[in-house]
Amino acid sequence: MKTIKIIILSLFSIGMLGSCNRNIDTEKYQSKRNNVVDVRAMVKEIPMEDDVLIGSYARPFLLNDYLIVGDYRSVDKQIHIFNKNTFEYLGSTAYIGQGPDEITVMGNIGTDEKRGMFYVSDHGKMKIFAYDIDSVLADSNYKPHVKVEMDMKQFPDRYLYYSDTLSLAVLIKPTSVSSFEQCVAKWNMQEETFKPMPYEHPDIERKRVSITASPQLNRYVECYTHHDLMTICDMNGNLMYNIYGPRWNSKMSNKKYYYGGVVFCADKLVASYSGKENFSNDYEPTELLIFSATGDYLKTLNVGRKIVDFCYDKDNNRLIMNLNDEYQFAYLNLEGLI
Repeated sequence: MKTIKIIILSLFSIGMLGSCNRNIDTEKYQSKRNNVVDVRAMVKEIPMEDDVLIGSYARPFLLNDYLIVGDYRSVDKQIHIFNKNTFEYLGSTAYIGQGPDEITVMGNIGTDEKRGMFYVSDHGKMKIFAYDIDSVLADSNYKPHVKVEMDMKQFPDRYLYYSDTLSLAVLIKPTSVSSFEQCVAKWNMQEETFKPMPYEHPDIERKRVSITASPQLNRYVECYTHHDLMTICDMNGNLMYNIYGPRWNSKMSNKKYYYGGVVFCADKLVASYSGKENFSNDYEPTELLIFSATGDYLKTLNVGRKIVDFCYDKDNNRLIMNLNDEYQFAYLNLEGLI
């Protein structure tokens, strides 16, 4: 009997130690997110010129006064450039192909506001090409140069560029022909080195995330694709908050699609959210969740249209969205909403 008591006390002590590792101040559980604002009538179409054909899967990026649209299903030029204020079409670049100045498998587009450059990942050639945007628009025969050679053992998927010595990247580490691991890492392009962030949620076996960051607020955010979970860490990778949604569980599955993209809008977080069956015809998010910078839920914006991707135009205080809908591109003014 004494032995059994010792075992029980030992197990209890281990359990208490495990609980101590979970700081109650960092764990936020949100069972209800029911402050819904219908903004369907506020979503405004961005008309495209007839000669600008963009495939169904596209991503918007912003560089100073330019809106850059990456067309991931193009059979011709894969990058289209617009005036972000008027949405006037300005030009296109990045032919698809195997040539030295062509892109075979386009990945992320990073933007460098100080230099007026954008960087295009080519996962076929395992290179990142650098484009000067003014030169692209001035010279139809402009050719980019190679900025980074990527390593097949580990390479950036999506990333946020701040300087040649600091980017925040979702790092891919292939584990087989058809599988890989993900982690968030600081990336020094100049030295071609990665420093994985130390915090990893202990209950997640297979990580799939989208990220955003605010160096001004000293934090970055991971939104999980297949878990109802958002994690906020400081820029050194120390946990600040885990935000658990109403459908949270730690089961390893890609059956559900939860978070799409996420951006900081000043001191607020905006994340697209689905919660529907993955691989269905209806999986894409139609809602935007608004949080404080500490992850407290504020409201839900019901967009009522399927959101493929979006970005934040801070100068005009609006979201620019690529939609899977009757029209492909739209914007939503955030004045009075967040």
